[in-house]
Amino acid sequence: MNADPTTETHRAKDTTSLRVLFCIGVLPDFFGANAEEQRALLAVIPSAFEDLSGRFGLTVLGTFDDDELMVGPSFTWPWTAYILADAPNIESVIEVCNLVRTTPIGDNRLWKYMRIEARVGRALFFGNE
Repeated sequence: MNADPTTETHRAKDTTSLRVLFCIGVLPDFFGANAEEQRALLAVIPSAFEDLSGRFGLTVLGTFDDDELMVGPSFTWPWTAYILADAPNIESVIEVCNLVRTTPIGDNRLWKYMRIEARVGRALFFGNE
């Protein structure tokens, strides 16, 4: 085994960005909301998460929405939706999560209706092409 720390290995790290999986769950209050509240909520979510690149420096690699085959609240795995992105730093990841804390929806905030969790790692050393 080569002990030379300069040798490339599968453990080599990309120090220019973080790979982030934002996991989004829909909460019971969404399903209990009346039609007007649900329409308002569905109008607010896209604007809350628009331009993640310009606002937070994220490069969105992909999204995944499981709302057709997963019905009802999602408190943990499996989540309802995901955003996979590269982020420049941990602060930008925190700011995206804060969108759920700070975005107003009527007299409430978005976190009444959905939750978000971020998993932070690095790009996998295989399967990228």
